[in-house]
Amino acid sequence: MAVVEDELSLVFSALADPTRRAILERLTEGDATVRRLAEPFAMTQQAISKHLKVLEHAGLISRTRTAQSRPCALEPAHLDAAAEWITRHRRMWAGRHDRLAEHLTALRGETEAER
Repeated sequence: MAVVEDELSLVFSALADPTRRAILERLTEGDATVRRLAEPFAMTQQAISKHLKVLEHAGLISRTRTAQSRPCALEPAHLDAAAEWITRHRRMWAGRHDRLAEHLTALRGETEAER
């Protein structure tokens, strides 16, 4: 397994897992404990805790200590950075796709003219 260092790679790596995406979606409703986050999944609290560590390492969630519980909270700043990266690159890719489509259309026109 490759060691991931930069923040954007950590975010995309964390988002690559459907369980972690579901946890983030649940946290959009508000803070939740590990027990509460584990409820909809057929896995142990220990397994959920491992997912939470990945999300926390990526900066997507934070955990605080309140009495005996450690509620998790969504931290959207790193999600925003990933969304900005996608938006910026989507524009570039769309431009390249448009130019490719124009080129292919021109090639088809040349082929039909040769017939």
